[in-house]
Amino acid sequence: MVAVTPILDTPRAVSPGRPRRVRLWRGLVLGVAAVYFLVPMGTSFWFTVHNERQGFSLDAYRRILSAEGFGTSMLLSLALAAVTIAVVLGLTLPAMLAVRLGAPRLRPVLEVVCTLPLVVPPITFVSGIGTVLRWGPDYLAATPFWATLIAIQNETFPVVLVLAYVVLALPFVHRSLDAGLRAIDVRTLVEAARNLGASWPHVVFRVIVPNLRSAIAGASFLTLALVLGEYTVAALLGYRTFPVWIVTVAGSEGQLSVAVSLLSLLIIWLLLLVLSGAGAKRRSSS
Repeated sequence: MVAVTPILDTPRAVSPGRPRRVRLWRGLVLGVAAVYFLVPMGTSFWFTVHNERQGFSLDAYRRILSAEGFGTSMLLSLALAAVTIAVVLGLTLPAMLAVRLGAPRLRPVLEVVCTLPLVVPPITFVSGIGTVLRWGPDYLAATPFWATLIAIQNETFPVVLVLAYVVLALPFVHRSLDAGLRAIDVRTLVEAARNLGASWPHVVFRVIVPNLRSAIAGASFLTLALVLGEYTVAALLGYRTFPVWIVTVAGSEGQLSVAVSLLSLLIIWLLLLVLSGAGAKRRSSS
């Protein structure tokens, strides 16, 4: 009787060149992206610190806080961003929850409505707003809406800009919240909370919102970045927000405007890194 020797499956040799090739392509792509982003920033920084008379100088950065109109425009843009974030989240999140729980067939309709601002050019959008504001005095002067029309155009805090920014931020907020809602079982969470006697406000603020913390933070960050970088609507409507102030200052003090732009860009990047780190820690802890 011949002994049968079992044949063990030997693992196939993995080509050592494949991971190295992947790492090579990854490094090449990251290097090209770094050059694409860092070279313009580096040249802009050199423009702000180099002066033919004085050589290297940080005077442009020292003059930021004392520049005329900087504090007013920055505070106005931050206030507009805060109110815009509250309004757009207060409108979008309940609507998405209602559609997901009560009318799933309306999800494509809601998605189309929320993404329409990407199709309409900003210049067309602000032209429509300006037409309505010019049309208002002729037809609303004898109605109670006249005072409302004047109030939303107050230069101290233009509510009309908040309404415009809410529309512009809808696509980004919808995408962020939709990704967060897809990651959790909303129906099961709501049914469990309701069976335990929780009211609808308790369900929304104590059950749904904590599970959407990363998505809400992402939507808020995108809205903040949009408001701090939006120029067309504010400039054509005649309001001096932070981006409009930067362009205005650029005509007389080029180094100062570029320095402020670099600082605002770095602040937004730092906020993005903090947000990404907080989301990663939350996922790892859960």
